[in-house]
Amino acid sequence: MSKRAEPTPCAIHGLLQDLTHPWMLHILYALCHNGPARFSILRSQVEGISSRVLTERLRILEQKGFVYRKYEPTIPPAVTYGITNRMKDIGKVLGQLEQLARKWGLEDAAILVAKRGLHKQSP
Repeated sequence: MSKRAEPTPCAIHGLLQDLTHPWMLHILYALCHNGPARFSILRSQVEGISSRVLTERLRILEQKGFVYRKYEPTIPPAVTYGITNRMKDIGKVLGQLEQLARKWGLEDAAILVAKRGLHKQSP
């Protein structure tokens, strides 16, 4: 008799495991924000990622159904990556996270300026 997999108590657990690998959200953000891209363009949009890591992450994202890979048999071959319909929902979430990051960045900058102003006023 085979064991049945126990359902995880947290519905988001599997998704978080898939998306929190290093560079995954960076890649998805670039594709969501900038649209489909060829490998070299995508690599330049995800600053600091190596070709090897980008290749590995794109393969995983494609296997999971988050990213599509369009191959055109031209000379040289043209390969374009983009997000699937499933990931369009994530694009909305990433946009909200970007807005939150910008808001918090402005708040942090204002706090830093205020702290500097207090230090300058000290006798």
